[in-house]
Amino acid sequence: MAQCYLCEKKERVAYWSYYCADCRRIKHLLNLYGDRVNEVLEHVLVRPENKQEHKIKDEIKKDIELKTYSLRSKKN
Repeated sequence: MAQCYLCEKKERVAYWSYYCADCRRIKHLLNLYGDRVNEVLEHVLVRPENKQEHKIKDEIKKDIELKTYSLRSKKN
């Protein structure tokens, strides 16, 4: 089988597909979250390893704080 178009390492899922399973997942996340994926990758992974863990926690905290809904139902 042919190689994945994105990572160029793993085999594609099927002959007519372009991506391996992992890269297909990445493409799906890009479709869902758009530019936010690029922002998170730049701010989290393009850092020294000792600072990555702190930034991961910080980015997750930002996403949680942006949520405007509550999982609890309102009781009157």
